[in-house]
Amino acid sequence: MINYKEKLHKIRAFVFDFDGVMTDGSVWTYADKETVRCGNIKDGFAIQYAVKKGYIVALISGATSLSIDNRMAALGVTQCYTGCADKMQTYKGFLSSNGLTAEEVVCMGDDIPDYGIMTHCGVAACPADAATEIKEISDYVSLYGGGQGCVRDIIEQVMRLQGKWFDPSVSNHEAMNW
Repeated sequence: MINYKEKLHKIRAFVFDFDGVMTDGSVWTYADKETVRCGNIKDGFAIQYAVKKGYIVALISGATSLSIDNRMAALGVTQCYTGCADKMQTYKGFLSSNGLTAEEVVCMGDDIPDYGIMTHCGVAACPADAATEIKEISDYVSLYGGGQGCVRDIIEQVMRLQGKWFDPSVSNHEAMNW
């Protein structure tokens, strides 16, 4: 069996679920039916940094919310697929439209709706608090839970391995919407 870190050399893209990956899974619902979620600033930094370094970052989520769209736009994620009833169909379209092979993609999900795409990617990753079924198929289980830094964890691993994470001679702290 190949160690997942060996697979990270080929990664060009990241696909994330939202609820339970970029958040802890909590959803606040207000009287106007808008839902609000809480994300992690370190995850946000890693996402926008990966985008700036040329990685393709996408969101594939069954949820729909203006707050999700706004968060992804602020981080520079232009491939934001929400309200996905069939994540696999969306994922296949994502691969095709970006000229990617499955081996070039990290998929991070936390629950059963993510199962299909996670079995068709280069590296399947999940938060520490993912569903058992997802942990069982994951190449990597983060030490961090959903919304607690698991997104940064996998992005940073890929970028460090590929020599793209941090260069102290270059300004990495411009004003950003993390």
